[in-house]
Amino acid sequence: MNDDCNNDSNKCKQVCGNIDTAMRIMGDKWTGRIIRDLMTGPKRFSEIEQTLGIGPRTLSQRLDALEEQCIITKKHYAEAPPRVEYTLTEKGEDLLPILRSMAEWSEKYTRVM
Repeated sequence: MNDDCNNDSNKCKQVCGNIDTAMRIMGDKWTGRIIRDLMTGPKRFSEIEQTLGIGPRTLSQRLDALEEQCIITKKHYAEAPPRVEYTLTEKGEDLLPILRSMAEWSEKYTRVM
């Protein structure tokens, strides 16, 4: 454990609070999967829906929440039929190393189980 947390309870509370904030954003079942899907570039709603096998209502709710958190952007194109694409923001791209680390951790310990 971090020495700061052993020696300073206020520092530990701050770190734990930051973890709680991140988990509120990332803790949803679909969030990491959506971000993983967008890491290769912009995607349309139907592409994400198809790739993940997620229902349209759930996907719409998750995309709206990620947009509110400034993790993704939604770009509308003036075409017929209308086209919308979702892209990771800088804030969303900053999550990619964390997701990669989680994947590595999972790979390491899945073999042990």
